[in-house]
Amino acid sequence: MVVIKAQTTRSQDQNRADAIGRLQALVDSVAVPPKPRKATKPTKSSQRKRLESKATRGDVKKLRGRVSGEAG
Repeated sequence: MVVIKAQTTRSQDQNRADAIGRLQALVDSVAVPPKPRKATKPTKSSQRKRLESKATRGDVKKLRGRVSGEAG
């Protein structure tokens, strides 16, 4: 439910017309579809950072294995 008030003039008819005009402007502004997103490629530095972070996480996970030489 949308409520639009208009009390700018003393005339009820003018206030009603003002409210309807503002409602129409609101509906028109929402009815415009957004522009489609243009796909871009990741930058070289972002690719390098991603691969470095993956390698770091892989190294951390390698250290989680069993320790050799320890009787258990």
